[in-house]
Amino acid sequence: MYGLHQGVHHFNSFDGVQSLPLLLSKANVHTGMIGKKHVGPGSVYPFDFSYTEENNSVLQVGRNITRIKLLVRKFFQAHKEEVSKRNGNEGDGSKEEERPFFLYVAFHDTHRCGHSQPQYGAFCEKFGNGETGMGRIPDWTPEYYTPEQVKVPPFVPDTPAARADLAAQYTTVSRLDQGIGLVLRELRDAGYENDTLVIYSSDNGIPFPNGRTNLYHSGIAEPMLVSSPEQRQRWGDTSSAYVSLLDITPTILDWFSIPYPSYYLPGSAATQVHLTGRSLLPALVTEPSTWSTVFASQSLHEVTMFYPMRSVQQGAFHLLHNHQYRMPFPIDQDLYVSPCFQDLLNRTRLHQPTHWFKSLQQYYYRERWELYDTRSDPLETQNLVSDPSYSGMLDSLRQSLQKWQWETGDPWVCGPDYVLEDKLEPRCRPLFNGL
Repeated sequence: MYGLHQGVHHFNSFDGVQSLPLLLSKANVHTGMIGKKHVGPGSVYPFDFSYTEENNSVLQVGRNITRIKLLVRKFFQAHKEEVSKRNGNEGDGSKEEERPFFLYVAFHDTHRCGHSQPQYGAFCEKFGNGETGMGRIPDWTPEYYTPEQVKVPPFVPDTPAARADLAAQYTTVSRLDQGIGLVLRELRDAGYENDTLVIYSSDNGIPFPNGRTNLYHSGIAEPMLVSSPEQRQRWGDTSSAYVSLLDITPTILDWFSIPYPSYYLPGSAATQVHLTGRSLLPALVTEPSTWSTVFASQSLHEVTMFYPMRSVQQGAFHLLHNHQYRMPFPIDQDLYVSPCFQDLLNRTRLHQPTHWFKSLQQYYYRERWELYDTRSDPLETQNLVSDPSYSGMLDSLRQSLQKWQWETGDPWVCGPDYVLEDKLEPRCRPLFNGL
């Protein structure tokens, strides 16, 4: 998980990173980006066609589904006109084929906006609904829900405030859903429906307590839908394979038959950069039998939220390593001002029932190592680290996690009780800090 790029947070990739849009551009793929970008620098993430928060209102390019629809149409028109112009300039009568395209549409729904545009509601659910001062999105038919209608996830407090908060998010889910329909219709109308790989996913869990910025299942479980016109054997199927966002770049490179280059980052000449994800295309043909392990990492979200965590899920067992476990878990700005979290704070302060599956104190202060059997404990409440009957599983997962950290050049591989010294052996040197 990357930190935030915008404003004071200023999280950036290294200048030498060979990103997906950069590799696609080098391979003569026409690239487009619409919506929330949140990555930088621009030289590492270049797009031929770009309408993002860097040059537009994020409300307009991320939540106004009519505007998004028209921008998708504009991209496809520019794509076709490019070929027409080239063919018109050919003096020998030869015709060039269209080059491939990659279009990334990043909706800002269903993120919160109560901290930045509170006039539109906690989730900007009022934006464009036609009410006075809210503007109107022509292609959106708002759908509203009562607090009693929502299904409260088991990791969210079941209170009137949380239910109302979820109901507001449901409204933006409906706007997102209608927006996706508009994008797919533009794809069809442009004539590309039957030769385009379509991937839909998300960047994190929902922005509620125990959700986004956490490495618990509730924080990293995301949708992943992949549809290929060339692999129709499993259309409509679901898969039990473990996948992650790290698999998207290998999948798209595989689709275009583009190899990943061999290169090194400055200052890391001893470690060749490589992708740790895998192409998902084989899973569209047959169910993978060995995709049973997935890794996750989080170091910070906002710049003030330093709380490095690493995790590995193997089968039913989930191991988390909280490096700064003696510090309270940080809370991001938009969650803090949310109705759900403010209600949780007030109930805790007034010693009232929170209707939550853990206390705020337990949420803030965590064990260094957490091990859960998600089959019998899907809410991850029973830490098995101190249970001797799981010592073998604990050791195995620790080794697997550390191996992955070494392979990916993770600078936190030795912490918090050792310091990494690359030129010494062993490279992890003890600090004798009592941890």
